[in-house]
Amino acid sequence: MRDAAPVSTPPRVLPPNDPRQYDDLAGEWWRPGGAFAMLHWLARARAALVPPASEPDDLLVDLGCGAGLLAPHLAGKGYRHVGVDLTRSALDQAAEHGVTVVQGDATAVPLPDGCAAVVSAGELLEHVPDWRRAVAEACRLLRPGGLLVLDTLNDTLLARLVAVELGERLPTVPRGIHDPRLFVDARALVAECARHGVALRLRGIRPELGGTLTWLLRRLSGADRPVRTEPRIVPTWSTAVLYQGRGHRSG
Repeated sequence: MRDAAPVSTPPRVLPPNDPRQYDDLAGEWWRPGGAFAMLHWLARARAALVPPASEPDDLLVDLGCGAGLLAPHLAGKGYRHVGVDLTRSALDQAAEHGVTVVQGDATAVPLPDGCAAVVSAGELLEHVPDWRRAVAEACRLLRPGGLLVLDTLNDTLLARLVAVELGERLPTVPRGIHDPRLFVDARALVAECARHGVALRLRGIRPELGGTLTWLLRRLSGADRPVRTEPRIVPTWSTAVLYQGRGHRSG
């Protein structure tokens, strides 16, 4: 009698923006050309907004740190890098890259008021059901004069089209990773930061076209090795899709 063929388990289907997706995608964080490749590009652009630490061991709190993608781009800047995230599998990888990890919710961070010289919130707010609470926490953590840096998706029809309807059909963004109902209106974000003492300045950003096309063609061809130069994130005139913010907390 022949052995029965093994039964494969189909991938589970989760609601949009379900945090359990990050456990299912745990092997993608640092894989060259993986599903989270664009997050590496964004981390490099965000880190470029962060100056060197003004005091030894200044604290940088990385909200929604994932697997610690910001860490390589902060090397040599002199910060103690503390990463906060809900997903244990991601935090384990962040710790391997030198991040001091804290498992917690971005809307209730278990760290004291005014502890941070810098708070980073990269590609986080569009995943938080109550983004205003996350903003309040980010501002609470900042010491007077501290710096907030962030990037997120705008609450516009164009952002839904680009990030979800188009982006999630390409091998650049996992399917269902976003819930467009959570996208963050840029003007509302500026106003909310101002309520908490942070004067946030925004600019639109996007991946450079040539480098991104080259990267995408490599992905579609099955190539899965590091490229000599990854695509850069560059400024653009419009904040209608993806935008970056930088602002200091008043003293």
